Amino acid sequence: MVTGTADFVVIANRLPVDRVTSPDGGTMWRTSPGGLVTALEPVMRRNGGAWIGWHGAADEKLKPFVHNGLHLVPVHLSEDEVAEYYEGFSNSTLWPLYHDVVAPPEFHREWWDAYVRVNRRFAERAAKIAKPDAVVWVQDYQLQLVPTMLRELRPDLRIGFFLHIPFPPAELFQQLPWRRQILEGLLGADLVGFQMPGAAQNFVRLVRQRVGHKTHRDMIYLPDGRTVLAQAYPISIDAAGFEELARTPEVIARAAEIRESLGNPRTMLLGIDRLDYTKGLRQRLRAFGELISDGSLHVDDAVFVQVATPSRERVDQYKILRDDINRLVGRINGDVARIGQQPVTYLHASYPRAEMAALYRAADVMVVTPLRDGMNLVAKEYVACRYDDRGALVLSEFAGAASELKSAYQVNPHDINGMKSMMLAAINASPRENARRMKAMRKQVMENDIELWAANFLRELTLVRNPHAKNPRPV
Repeated sequence: MVTGTADFVVIANRLPVDRVTSPDGGTMWRTSPGGLVTALEPVMRRNGGAWIGWHGAADEKLKPFVHNGLHLVPVHLSEDEVAEYYEGFSNSTLWPLYHDVVAPPEFHREWWDAYVRVNRRFAERAAKIAKPDAVVWVQDYQLQLVPTMLRELRPDLRIGFFLHIPFPPAELFQQLPWRRQILEGLLGADLVGFQMPGAAQNFVRLVRQRVGHKTHRDMIYLPDGRTVLAQAYPISIDAAGFEELARTPEVIARAAEIRESLGNPRTMLLGIDRLDYTKGLRQRLRAFGELISDGSLHVDDAVFVQVATPSRERVDQYKILRDDINRLVGRINGDVARIGQQPVTYLHASYPRAEMAALYRAADVMVVTPLRDGMNLVAKEYVACRYDDRGALVLSEFAGAASELKSAYQVNPHDINGMKSMMLAAINASPRENARRMKAMRKQVMENDIELWAANFLRELTLVRNPHAKNPRPV
């Protein structure tokens, strides 16, 4: 791709494509599933956009290429950088710290050095690609230093940043040895977006306390006259696309087939998550196991299908979690299963979107109980697929989606007895009660989809804000 040809640039840790092996043994690129690509693709096409990201293979340098009309700009990562920047600082330092320290974060200086180095590489690539006065949208926790690095290289750019995961309160964030550098990195953006208002408030408060800039509500005033706006933009899904998929004869038939393969139980409960310690899998499965063992549910009447998509399998915490879940499922099934009747079906695999839609259609109760989640789009996908207004959603209070899906059966995932009670309430509720709840949730999801999320963010980002005339405190 020729230097300086993009009016709109997306910077994310990964490119929106996966490399797959074709039937003839060759390799090809396939667009990754996900709402972000769906939302930003039309914007990129209209504006001659480019997407900058890692292509997924260590120690391999690729030239920019075009896939399905989208300009993709690969960023090289060495094997050591994958270990230190990605698996290390991003996923063993920031991830647990930002998720309420569900697991203890690790702080290593060499991981931080790799994080700085890789963030600079992304920023330098964007500086070469972007046209004068282009709009650049940086995505997520792996790239929090990019906004300021990029602004130093290209002060003409309009820069936005969106954090897809939670942003922690000061009491947790200040554990980070490089807390000020992260805050200053984000302040290179004109607009910093978060999933929840509380996260935006945490950020503004920390900037005031730790960096010393003057703030007012959601506005931060910098010494150079710039202002930075910090606001919540709850992300969503391609709701219409999921409903359309759920209505297809193939998905409807597959949903019936899934239930039949499970013995056509009276109640099918479903969990779909990445295999991650933040998702509350242990507590959820334990609650269901106790409902079976104490006789509240019978093995002939209720089954729990848990899909756990493989995730970060080289990180030690994830290896431990996988072993723990395997043992827990084995113990539950060993204690109460009968020949031909297994209460928990555990699937450690990833599935295409059509299969997910079939699972959503098959399930009577969706159980989404993370210990902490920025949003959790699985909950919204389930609601989008329930076009008949049937089904029930048991949802953690600590998922970002809980603030929007208020009609869900909300639970504290740390409270096993409370979770058992709420699962039973969802199972035993009248069809009329569940339809009332589902209609309210569907209205919220269908009216606030991924396209509206992207449009709202980009509209605010491109608004011209005049330099402020305030006299900030010296930093």
